[in-house]
Amino acid sequence: MAIKKWEILKSEYLFKRPWLTVRKDALRLPNGTIHDEFYVLEYPEWINVIAEDTDGNLILERQYRPGLKEISTEICAGVVEKGEDVLTAAQRELKEETGYEGGEWTKLMTIAPNPGNMNNHCHCFLAKGVRRTSGQQLDKTEDIEFFTLPKDQVYDLLCRGEFHQALMVAPLWKYFATRI
Repeated sequence: MAIKKWEILKSEYLFKRPWLTVRKDALRLPNGTIHDEFYVLEYPEWINVIAEDTDGNLILERQYRPGLKEISTEICAGVVEKGEDVLTAAQRELKEETGYEGGEWTKLMTIAPNPGNMNNHCHCFLAKGVRRTSGQQLDKTEDIEFFTLPKDQVYDLLCRGEFHQALMVAPLWKYFATRI
């Protein structure tokens, strides 16, 4: 038996904001069961960047994450603006958050944050040979510290579980796995 799409019987928006929309769907499953209260979180597309500077060090960030109430070690990440190409968004976010730009850019992967109830993707990039050309250009709601570490130290942090954001752990593992 082949898996089939679920039929949307009704959709209702409960909450709409620029960075989050909540939709309630009534669905009919292929077996005829009606699921009349299924919630979908709609987000813009996201990006993240593993950035290597001209010395071969990786650029990391620290920022407070209210959801877990912890200071998190991360790679550069952000939101794709409406009408913006994902690569352009990644390059913009790296420059805004760290002041680094240039280099050679490749797409590592595209992943789904939570396809069970979220409608967006995270586009993961590798930027090699970036240079610091300016200071940070943070939004009023951002408080980000950035720093560089040699790759072996970042790998150790990854192995010790110091990165908690799954959307960053996946591309970091791929980065290290494909460079062995």
